[in-house]
Amino acid sequence: MLAAERRSRIVSEVRRSGAAAVADLAAALDVSEMTVRRDIDVLAQQGVLDKVRGGATIPRVPERPDVDFASQSRLRLAEKNAIATSAAALVEPGMAIGLSGGTTTWALARVLRGIPDLTIVTNSLPVADVFARPDRADEPYTETVVLTGGVRTPADALVGPIAVRALDVLHCDVVFLGVRGVDLQAGLTTSNLLEAETNRALIATGSTSVVLADHSKWGAVGLTTIVDVDEIDRLIMDDALSADAAGKLDGHVELTLAPVEDAADA
Repeated sequence: MLAAERRSRIVSEVRRSGAAAVADLAAALDVSEMTVRRDIDVLAQQGVLDKVRGGATIPRVPERPDVDFASQSRLRLAEKNAIATSAAALVEPGMAIGLSGGTTTWALARVLRGIPDLTIVTNSLPVADVFARPDRADEPYTETVVLTGGVRTPADALVGPIAVRALDVLHCDVVFLGVRGVDLQAGLTTSNLLEAETNRALIATGSTSVVLADHSKWGAVGLTTIVDVDEIDRLIMDDALSADAAGKLDGHVELTLAPVEDAADA
């Protein structure tokens, strides 16, 4: 077996299970454990896997505590705006809309200001602030905002038991969720345990659930799973997502690829 084929099988096994032991990989591939360790070293250097004691895991999304919400919101701005434009097409006047924390849902909130008579349910302070006041004194103010309580995260989301209890009695037409990563094995992930719990409660309020994620989130894995990919109704990503990734998602979720150039021209 060629090294490239062997390493491809190692990656497939780790992604399928989330982690794999050197001994198990060696037995499955009928090679020595030393060979598997060398392969894992190479794959770890490439960033494909994370090397751990006795084996390998899928790569984790690195934390970036030095990047605040404002700075994060400017990253991949064209992609986020494209996704927001596509997502807004699902919203009609009079709906109750759930919006999680995150910079992509914040971009959507800015687009939704043009749709009248919405009720916005959110655990995000920046999202709530979008609807807090008109840009001009003569601009009509037609949105109703329901802001959950909870413990404030570094990204200015409110999470924890208080937020979950507030969401338990609410019902939304559509819920839009931002995530840290999208992976078929790990599912939709975030880096905050309390945020995962709160986002599950937010999803439960919605008749329809829609995840918003730019193409860089594909294959990334945060600390904890929110829900599996199959448990949401729609996934909206930008059209820089690879054809291979889109093919893998086919059959698991309704996928919409938002055209970035069209959004930039709009």
